[in-house]
Amino acid sequence: MQEEATTEIKSIITEIKQKIRQLNVIAVFIVITLLAVILRYLFKPLSDAFYFLPDISVTLIIVIVLILTFVGFYMWALVTRRIIKSIEKYRNRLNQIFVITKDIREEMYGDILLGKIMDYSISLTQSDSGAILLMEDQGLVFRIVKSEKAPELAGKVVPPGKGISGWVAENSRPLRIADAKSDERFNPEVDSITEYETKSVLCVPLVTKAGVAGVLELLKKQAGHYSPSDEELIVYIADQAATSLMRTRFYEDQKNYEIHVTDILLEAIDFQIPEKAGHSKRVAQYSNIIAKAINMPEEKKKRLYLASLLHDVGFLRVRSDEIFNREYYMKHPAIGYEMISPINFYADIAPFILHHHERYDGTGYPQGLKGEAIPLEARIIAIAEAFDAMVSESSYKVPVNFDGATEELKRHAGTQFDFWLVDIFVGNILPEHIQ
Repeated sequence: MQEEATTEIKSIITEIKQKIRQLNVIAVFIVITLLAVILRYLFKPLSDAFYFLPDISVTLIIVIVLILTFVGFYMWALVTRRIIKSIEKYRNRLNQIFVITKDIREEMYGDILLGKIMDYSISLTQSDSGAILLMEDQGLVFRIVKSEKAPELAGKVVPPGKGISGWVAENSRPLRIADAKSDERFNPEVDSITEYETKSVLCVPLVTKAGVAGVLELLKKQAGHYSPSDEELIVYIADQAATSLMRTRFYEDQKNYEIHVTDILLEAIDFQIPEKAGHSKRVAQYSNIIAKAINMPEEKKKRLYLASLLHDVGFLRVRSDEIFNREYYMKHPAIGYEMISPINFYADIAPFILHHHERYDGTGYPQGLKGEAIPLEARIIAIAEAFDAMVSESSYKVPVNFDGATEELKRHAGTQFDFWLVDIFVGNILPEHIQ
């Protein structure tokens, strides 16, 4: 968490300090009063100094002492409970902010991130509705809208500098307004679209090192107007959101780049080996059938799919007239591994490409791995690839029918293929799955 706390948390700390001072005052008052009584009635030389106190009996003195003690303990307990309540409030708020910050920082998908930011902001401030507008070439664009009329605003553009949100983006400063319609910066066009009457507004910029990335706008606090503590809390959330938004954009750009590079490689493979056109995509489809059947985790499933698409990438470094020469054919897994492993977003699938021609009995290549020493994903790809090679009309081998292909897989289960995975595949593949 950042060093600066929200104003609300600071006020809670101040409240705790004030209550502790109250405890100290109560304690000092009781002690001074008791000392005065003791000195007045137990030490004769000092009794003249307390001449203004009336003469009372020892019994009454004891009663006064007991009352003061009782009142003191009662007040002490009362203030202590209030302190504990304030500490609990502080702890709960702090935990809430930690949870929100962690959740926002861990989210990798932009749309989901924006939705979480919006929901958290509305909940924390008890707002009626809100919106997140992102800066684009034409101005601020409504990307997330939480209100009854959300569809009417989605994708609408606010020109630069126009309205409260435009002013906040242009000046990179938050605005907290009790009555929006009385503010000269208010733009009534949005209300006319949504038939919504804007009252109190809290709008803060999403600021990154590159500048203002957008604004977060909250409308109509359910109880009263937005407070300075609301503003500082949402400014903190907006700071975290802006940082996370830049990270998700980088991640999505990287994924987009990865997808384009993969498509380019697939096209190159199909061009290099016309006899295997579409083979990689079909292998990925068949591999996915096994992955679903064994309940493979989603992240592993994605890696398997990508490895299936690129399992033959090594052929790109083999001359077209040598591809079906056994000596060169056997090199393509290792060549593919060498091509893929230095690329960060492909590195974790490189072992699956390297070992997809290993055999379950240890007689495969390039390293002669045996049984479960072969990566699970490579064992799956081996089955999917063999099946496609048998049933595909465009295969360089003589195609066989569906039943013939599944029987062939079962015949080689335990030797060429993992027998368990063969059972899974045969039990889940259907004739209509063949493309």
